[in-house]
Amino acid sequence: MIKIDEFSYNCGVMDCFGEMVKARMKKLALAHPSSSRIMRDRYIPFVEQMTQKYGINYYLDDEPLLSDLFPLSMNKDTYNIIFYHDEKDIQEYCLLKQIKKEAIQKQEYEHVRQQIAYRFGKLLCYSDETIENYIQQNKEKE
Repeated sequence: MIKIDEFSYNCGVMDCFGEMVKARMKKLALAHPSSSRIMRDRYIPFVEQMTQKYGINYYLDDEPLLSDLFPLSMNKDTYNIIFYHDEKDIQEYCLLKQIKKEAIQKQEYEHVRQQIAYRFGKLLCYSDETIENYIQQNKEKE
């Protein structure tokens, strides 16, 4: 079997997600998180070419939304690329990050954490059942 290097594999994943965003199967799609900004940014030339090909946009996320949807270690202290078609969807993502930040400051995060995870899952176009399963199966919450 031919061994595929990590860079090429990740480009293939991003291309697949780019096509899904173009087809409006997903509002947002996340690349695999990178452990450093430098590692993430080496993908930018490919991302620019790919997003132009599909007529979509990308957002460089230096502080990913940590929610109960995914295990904490998957995104904590990582750097990501988010693909989207409509500006309103990336604005919704940024709003969720702001809602979480304000809730933590007011010590009210416990009241909104499930709603944030659910809304995040909806932006990723997951079904209600999938969102609920992800939250319940996540053993590594904040």
